[in-house]
Amino acid sequence: MIIIDSISILHELLGYDKPKHPLITVIDLDTIRPKAEYYNVPFKLNFYMISLKNSSECDLIYGRQYYDFREGSMIFAKPGQTLQKGARSNREGSHSWMLCFHPDLIGSSSLWSKMGDYSFFEYEANEALHLSDQEKEILERIVQQLQIEYSGNLDSYSKDLLISNLELLLNYAKRFYGRQFITRTAVQKDSVEHFHTLLKERCSIEAIAQSGMPRVKTLAQAMGYSPNYLSDMLKKETGKTAQEFIKLQLLDLGIKFLIHTNEPIYRIADLLGFEQPSSFTKFLKLQVGISPVEYRKQHRRG
Repeated sequence: MIIIDSISILHELLGYDKPKHPLITVIDLDTIRPKAEYYNVPFKLNFYMISLKNSSECDLIYGRQYYDFREGSMIFAKPGQTLQKGARSNREGSHSWMLCFHPDLIGSSSLWSKMGDYSFFEYEANEALHLSDQEKEILERIVQQLQIEYSGNLDSYSKDLLISNLELLLNYAKRFYGRQFITRTAVQKDSVEHFHTLLKERCSIEAIAQSGMPRVKTLAQAMGYSPNYLSDMLKKETGKTAQEFIKLQLLDLGIKFLIHTNEPIYRIADLLGFEQPSSFTKFLKLQVGISPVEYRKQHRRG
């Protein structure tokens, strides 16, 4: 695996012209000329990457899976993501590009504190953003403005303008992903039903005893999603994240034990997969405002 720590090294490996800025670049994927030995070799980027594919002849291995990107699709990768270029080259004139920027560019800015809001940087390749022609034009105009800014004479305003344009680009991407969730409502509703079925299966006493409390990551993997995509999809469709649904399911089980059984609190905590009884007590207090003992006293019949 090749680890790429700088923009200049990336340009060199891709056979591209020298970068015009040390922390940000836009690479025209139609004109790269990497050496043959770099095809099908995994590489790890230690910076953020946004890539738009505008042809039907470009392949990429992203994370652990191969993905043949549809025309007009965009992917996002955070620092540390593993990528791999396939053997096929882009179609001439396709204008596919890759925007990369180093964390140091935004490290002391307000954008840095907001990066967690852009959860699509942790989506899988098959959860790419598929753009309409109008959406593509909007994003490409911003990318062109970024190129103009970092290619000119840098001054005291350059960094702020680069960061503000990056934030504008990411905010539009967030909006367009919201649109994509909406336009796929029928598919998403099936996914929500699948999630609820899977959650009930994984939240049974038998399943928890065998595998522990369900995690967003394992549920997402079982459904073929990334954890962030699953939670974002559920949030759009239901108003709740995957973690919130897990908590509600565990709460329901805990309440049933408290009301309908004589099991001691430590035993209930153990059955629900909590490592310590105090963890279950804290969990219930956060959800209903009182301890398990108080809840049992108030709601126990007879």
